[in-house]
Amino acid sequence: MPIYEYQARGKDNCTYCSGSFELMQKLSDTEITLCPECHNPVGRKISRPSLASPSPSLQRDTLEKHGFTQFRKVEKGVYEKTAGKGPDIISDKKGT
Repeated sequence: MPIYEYQARGKDNCTYCSGSFELMQKLSDTEITLCPECHNPVGRKISRPSLASPSPSLQRDTLEKHGFTQFRKVEKGVYEKTAGKGPDIISDKKGT
């Protein structure tokens, strides 16, 4: 469940909503419009999401260590190996 940040919109705020507060809600829950404590108007703040880095890393040594091969597209139908074992180039062009 995401954590949403709310900020007071009115003038008479309680200690709970003065500044901002966080609320864990389901995605399907509707946005609250009133402070749960003092019932004054509040609005959802736009805040920065917390993004996790991919694991395991897609670095060359990590891929090779785990037995993966990685290719990058050079041109249409031609890929060259960037990490791991296997052919240096894969091509669907005839004569290559």
